[in-house]
Amino acid sequence: MNQSPNSLATPKPLDAHPVVHTSDIDAARDAVTGTYLPNDMTTHGDGQLNMTLNAWGGRDLTLGYLTYQAETKLRMPPPEEFYHVNLTTAGGTEGFRADGKRAFTAGGQSGLVLLPHIGTEVKWGPDAEQIILRFSRDMLENFAADLMGQSVDHPIGFDFGFDLSTGRGASLYASAQFMAMELNRPGGITENPLALEQLESFVMSNLLLAVPNNYSEVLLTPAPTVNLGRLKPVVDFIEANADEPITPAELARVGMMSIRTLHASFQQSLGTSPMEHLRRVRMERVRAELISNKNPDLKITDVATRWGFYHPSRFAARYRQMFGELPSETLQRHA
Repeated sequence: MNQSPNSLATPKPLDAHPVVHTSDIDAARDAVTGTYLPNDMTTHGDGQLNMTLNAWGGRDLTLGYLTYQAETKLRMPPPEEFYHVNLTTAGGTEGFRADGKRAFTAGGQSGLVLLPHIGTEVKWGPDAEQIILRFSRDMLENFAADLMGQSVDHPIGFDFGFDLSTGRGASLYASAQFMAMELNRPGGITENPLALEQLESFVMSNLLLAVPNNYSEVLLTPAPTVNLGRLKPVVDFIEANADEPITPAELARVGMMSIRTLHASFQQSLGTSPMEHLRRVRMERVRAELISNKNPDLKITDVATRWGFYHPSRFAARYRQMFGELPSETLQRHA
């Protein structure tokens, strides 16, 4: 029997994006196949399958919530064109990778990475719940190449199991949870490509830094910097394209440098990050619109959202910090 996850007593992550809620193993298997990857699913023990899958996304990035509420085992072939990042939020799982690696996860403490070229088997405990990210190889490997300023010609060799409880792992966990919350919020980040691309980049950065891999030494080494003159094309690009979705990777390509060098150079020469500079430019564009406005029905939230500010209270506080008055006061003074 299938029903909407929204009918469950306790709200689950991403319940605004239901895929299936079912006790039928064939329906559960098909849903995971359609959303993530093919699998051979079996259940064990006395508990009845009570599977919920919620998911948002497309070809390059999928973010979902999954639980079976029964002892379940999945055998999965190599994902080929994708990386899967399983963040256990409750209960526990046990993973076996075809190269002989084995790892355990516990809620809020640890996770697994499924690599494109290696098959995996995962045993779910009856109370296990996960937030699962799926990145295309193109998206993640191109981002890693831009971040480091060097080519990535083979799958990134992430460790199988990794720690979520401290430091960088906790940052990855928090960023994935925040993304799930924003994707679930009506009128949230799904309607704001300016903010969505920035959040995707943030999650990928956290992943590359949190999970040990064959590029960790490069990623954790302090980046070289360039002088202010080398940053001028980037600053000019921001000024000319502030109304478009802009990512750190795009800015790094404009400046012909790695993302890490871009960040280090902005901090050294301008005392800020490139994305913080972009937000400042966008805030100035908001102010310019409010000052020049001739429409008596103008909504400040519409202007703010168009420029990538989708939390009204945070936007207002930031605006006041920059300009010494609330956006409503600016609008009133120039009405």
